Amino acid sequence: MTSRVTHVAILGSTGSIGRSTLEVIAASGGRLRAVALSAHGNTELLAEQARAVRPHYIVVTDPTAAGQHDWSDLPDEVELLVGPEALGRVVADGEVDVVVSAIVGSAGLQGTWAAVEAGKRVALANKESLVVAGPLITRLAQEKGARLLPVDSEHSAVFQALRAGRREEVRRVVLTASGGPFRRYTAEQLTQVSVADALAHPTWDMGPKITVDSATLMNKALEIIEARWLFDLSPDQIGVIIHPQSIVHSMVEYIDGSVIAQLSPPDMKLPIQYALTWPERRPGVATKLDWGRAMELRFEPPDFERFAALKLGLQVARDGGTAGAVLNGANEAAVAAFLEGRLRFHEIVPACKSVLENHNFDPNPTLEQVLELDRWAREEVLRWVYA
Repeated sequence: MTSRVTHVAILGSTGSIGRSTLEVIAASGGRLRAVALSAHGNTELLAEQARAVRPHYIVVTDPTAAGQHDWSDLPDEVELLVGPEALGRVVADGEVDVVVSAIVGSAGLQGTWAAVEAGKRVALANKESLVVAGPLITRLAQEKGARLLPVDSEHSAVFQALRAGRREEVRRVVLTASGGPFRRYTAEQLTQVSVADALAHPTWDMGPKITVDSATLMNKALEIIEARWLFDLSPDQIGVIIHPQSIVHSMVEYIDGSVIAQLSPPDMKLPIQYALTWPERRPGVATKLDWGRAMELRFEPPDFERFAALKLGLQVARDGGTAGAVLNGANEAAVAAFLEGRLRFHEIVPACKSVLENHNFDPNPTLEQVLELDRWAREEVLRWVYA
């Protein structure tokens, strides 16, 4: 094992993944060090993190929030940078070894793109980067010699299980889904779901947007698209299975019938640490399975009719092009409208489907095109909401 210190930049350090990453770094015995942190508007927590870990840089991407905060107690060795363009400067710094892309939503694409363009190793927690611009980012990574390592628990599980065989021996990957809180609900019951209901996830502690995505199974739709580009799979090689215990995080089935799975309690610190220390494994702070206790693991096929988001995910994985940007932008706007009480839970996926079906599809878009269609899709959802 190498004894060299790995320098880490955390984009989105105040979010749940960012906070867990700092826990992993703190427990690394000095083998990992946070040298840059970023946040959009949570300046209080960012300043607290800066005082605790003393990185070389902190970035506040919202200039207004940065201007309203008193930075007088910032340690002298910490440089404050303001504005989204500062992310590019930080990730390109020669001292940075790994960039953790943990900004939620399509807002994380800019930082991911800059890190890939700088040829960095990217610990990718922002699935939207590949959903919106998968072929563009993977092509750029090849050109720049960057490495994309998954942080999503499902994709980390696939990444680990793929080490059991050669790529030509892979029949398919199977992504597991907890099913969210409504997997037993009828179509009628889904029309009555409240915001509080949707935010009560049975196994994972996540932010509100991702929690709602888990309830609609849109998170799994986005993960299908992410897996398509991250592992260079055909859509027919990607399956989904409901696994309420969230112990088996995903599986790889090989052509001889062998299925390799990765198991662990639902704790994001494990996939975060694996991405930071890869290709090595080290002792860590993630929760371990207790093999002294009885446990049952249950699997069941998903209901594609009640949870139509899965159909959209498979469709977009097949279509590629501009479809991912439109689906993601529409979903972010629809979830925001639901959380604000302007859209009902069962209307989220139909709104996304309507916008997706009515956009001008381009199979080979530029980055500028996908960003423009992301904006367009959000506006279309607002029209759908107020129609």
